[in-house]
Amino acid sequence: MTNTRDIALCLPEDAETLGTDTVQMRLLTDANASDGAVSTLEVTMTQGADGAAPHFHTQSDELFYVADGELQVMAGDRILTVAAGGSLVVPRQMPHAFGATPDSGARLLIALMPGVQRFEYFRLLDRLIRGEATYDELVSAQEEFDNHFVDAPAWWAERNAHRS
Repeated sequence: MTNTRDIALCLPEDAETLGTDTVQMRLLTDANASDGAVSTLEVTMTQGADGAAPHFHTQSDELFYVADGELQVMAGDRILTVAAGGSLVVPRQMPHAFGATPDSGARLLIALMPGVQRFEYFRLLDRLIRGEATYDELVSAQEEFDNHFVDAPAWWAERNAHRS
């Protein structure tokens, strides 16, 4: 049997790192590198840090694997905690969000399957954080990057209940 695809390899020194002191993203595999099979990144958050705001995807399921710490996740109408060694797959169309728990940081692998070209989305987020892009630019990029924001008051109530 002949495989016409090659491996999608990202060595540690080749991963682009973006983010702040509280949330770092390491861009590992974009969809073009895996022939559309998957897009992956590693996210590291300090204790209680917010990861992604509530959103959904129309084209991909999203895998979260927690390597270290504890992750708080909104998946549909549920808010749950996934500890190190645990994983969760959120199906396409389901609103979801995540952040480190109030008592722990977290390091996780995220994979979109099938893959969507997303590295430019994360670069746009990074520019937004640094004041080099606007929120309107982020909103207008929702279709291009299949990242559709939703209102989730219960998520924000839960996240803010543990902040000082």
